[in-house]
Amino acid sequence: MLKQAALIALMAVSASAMAGPWQAKFGASLLSPTSDTSIAPGAVVKADHEFNFTPSVEYFFGDSPFSAELLLAAPFNQDVMLNGENVAKVKHLPPTLTAKYNFKNSTRFTPYIGVGATAFLAWDESGVADKVKNDVGFAGQLGFNYQPADAKNWGVFLDVRYADLSPEVRLVDGTKFDLDINPIVYTLGYSYRF
Repeated sequence: MLKQAALIALMAVSASAMAGPWQAKFGASLLSPTSDTSIAPGAVVKADHEFNFTPSVEYFFGDSPFSAELLLAAPFNQDVMLNGENVAKVKHLPPTLTAKYNFKNSTRFTPYIGVGATAFLAWDESGVADKVKNDVGFAGQLGFNYQPADAKNWGVFLDVRYADLSPEVRLVDGTKFDLDINPIVYTLGYSYRF
């Protein structure tokens, strides 16, 4: 009984210590590349679409409309296509940090816009790709959060992100080129304030 009371007290202290202007977001995303790369006449390389689980953490700065969000996606396992044929696969992480402005209003919809930076962190390649370098670039974000009337801390969100990414790829034959991915990422999910 004493152990249970101590555990409950510890959990209460932990919860109060964590209480604050935080929001956890649990989403599913479609990463849709918008660019392709011509490496030779008649040879076009393009990254394929990819679905993934994309959680994130957001911090709100007091009563101001500003917040910062860190995207923490599960690893993407993306195919690389040469003239429509799958020739390589690249695993990577896309951590993205955005500074956001939330348009507060009297409705349950809270639109937001954000700008920041993203990274392409590669760690495994297969097929004709011998080495893919890490890359960093600009990120933009646009979306909204909706909190239903009967929800205390829960909500749903929808957003669209753009990332300016062109990692350098070295093929097994020594050929090097910048793979222009520049994806748009569409995300739908749940949010929880605590």
